[in-house]
Amino acid sequence: MSDLFAADAGQHAQPLAARLRPTSLDDYVGQQHLVGEGKPLRQAAARGQLHSMILWGPPGTGKTTLALILAQAVDAQFITLSAVLSGVKDIRAAVEQAKARLGQGRRTVLFVDEVHRFNKAQQDAFLPHVEEGTITFIGATTENPSFELNNALLSRARVYRLRSLTSEDLASLLDRALKEPSLDGLTLDDDARQLLLNYADGDARRLLNMLEVAADLADDAQPVIDAELMAEVLRDAVRRFDKGGDLFYDQISALHKSVRGSDPDAALYWFARMLDGGCDALYIARRVVRMASEDIGNADPRALTLCLQAWDVQERLGSPEGELAIAQAIAYLAVAPKSNAVYKAYNQARALVREKPTDEVPLHLRNAPTQLMKDEGFGAEYHYAHDFPEAFVPGENYFPVSLRDTRLYEPVPRGLEIKMAEKLRRLRALNDNSDWHRYED
Repeated sequence: MSDLFAADAGQHAQPLAARLRPTSLDDYVGQQHLVGEGKPLRQAAARGQLHSMILWGPPGTGKTTLALILAQAVDAQFITLSAVLSGVKDIRAAVEQAKARLGQGRRTVLFVDEVHRFNKAQQDAFLPHVEEGTITFIGATTENPSFELNNALLSRARVYRLRSLTSEDLASLLDRALKEPSLDGLTLDDDARQLLLNYADGDARRLLNMLEVAADLADDAQPVIDAELMAEVLRDAVRRFDKGGDLFYDQISALHKSVRGSDPDAALYWFARMLDGGCDALYIARRVVRMASEDIGNADPRALTLCLQAWDVQERLGSPEGELAIAQAIAYLAVAPKSNAVYKAYNQARALVREKPTDEVPLHLRNAPTQLMKDEGFGAEYHYAHDFPEAFVPGENYFPVSLRDTRLYEPVPRGLEIKMAEKLRRLRALNDNSDWHRYED
């Protein structure tokens, strides 16, 4: 637990990102939808009426800095807890300090970084003290609060979504950084600047950290950061990509929806984005197989085979050969005719089974390997389909009796399912026109 308003004797030893931390909303970069003129957090600070909140957004978007500025604006003590290192005992200690300060007429902002890592008991420990006004709680998270925080805490704190910084935001921050005394005399050429802005990917911390690394590597006699030096600094870096986090699922969702929407260009873009961020190509290969069944289905059954083969190539050859096979499968899926008929029918069948799980198998559909079973009527009057024209028995019922005439699979008018629909219509017409129906009671 620490007080970020405490004097720091080693200030000049701090990372560049810490030295450039703004102290007012006027100096704060980005998030104008929250801190711009007339926006909610600007108004809360101006009125001195700070409320408990959750700051939700990607890394490097200024969550900690914003919380610190808000606390300072209302003259509140700012105490931080890390959800990774702290427990209920630390929460109680912070609350006791807050009570003592409240008795002296000063409020306390309790800031919890990575609050999604707190378990239910730890989250619940805040609740009575938030309700009583002992503390103003501010939590920061990169994960969707709807999934990671319990409802009781969410009902007592307002959620604010922070966005990745724009290129303009990052450029403004970069210009400010280059005026910092420790970087005095440093020159950043245009190509190096663009490389750095692209790499930062909306993350201010990444921008400043890599600038500082590049500055350390620049020639002291002629401190210039050119494209060659910057490329070397960024050579092994990957873009922001939190495996298992919101960004991960957002990007796989974008890939899936691009395939479903028949846009091979966008699909390949999201595939490349995920690989660039460090995603396991085998994970993508598995998801692509799912897409083949869910969105293409019987409109083009070859799609599933192609995707399985791409998965196999990735397992056998690895990168980059396997990734090219996956890209081929993704492009094929995007252009292929689409059908979710099997996907819908399967889900309907599962729902039907959950609702009516105990229907017996009709006697004529049961096997009869013993005489006793034959005597009980198992398999009696079963008609072998191959003995009939088109290998089809008009009027035969293969459902439990209570579900007779149930329809689940309805092919779509695309791809191979056009032919399948034609055949089903013909067979179903034969059933409807049959003089004999097997419906056992």
